[in-house]
Amino acid sequence: MAEPANAPIGLTRGLVRLEQHHAGWARVFAEEAARLADALGDLAVRIEHVGSTAIPGLIAKPILDIVVALPSLDDADAAARILGAIGYELIPEDPVPDRVLLVKGTPDARQIHLSLCDLASECWRSRVLFRDELRAHPKQAAAYAALKRDLAARHPADRAAYTAGKADFIQRVLDAAPRQEDEHGG
Repeated sequence: MAEPANAPIGLTRGLVRLEQHHAGWARVFAEEAARLADALGDLAVRIEHVGSTAIPGLIAKPILDIVVALPSLDDADAAARILGAIGYELIPEDPVPDRVLLVKGTPDARQIHLSLCDLASECWRSRVLFRDELRAHPKQAAAYAALKRDLAARHPADRAAYTAGKADFIQRVLDAAPRQEDEHGG
């Protein structure tokens, strides 16, 4: 059976539901990246699809993670105002120090998590590098999928615990990865 052209995205806040990878997620990203590029113009240095929906074959929560590199994080306020006009909501209390976080979707069911950061930031480097490492190393991707399944089974209604449970694995992958400064901007 063929997959629909665009995969449905969105997940009730706080819940954890994993879905099989859907090729339509890449198409949804491409459409959204075009909207972001049109809206942000020169403020968008690079736009990347990151997170599990960006890794073919990997189970994922049906929420797209997108990272936009800005010329400087000083441009984040201007970018956030522009993005507000196309449906993004600023999340003011972001625990990541070198990122500005915005979300898209209804208040009860987010569809997109958008990180704004500087191309040379750890935020950019870690998100792009983790994606690239899992794309390049199927055994790591399989181990990550197993961890995600376990965490989702243990924390189906606690997304914060699910996310926290992945942190050590993500850090180990990043620590073991070769530094590719030029490619990732770090």
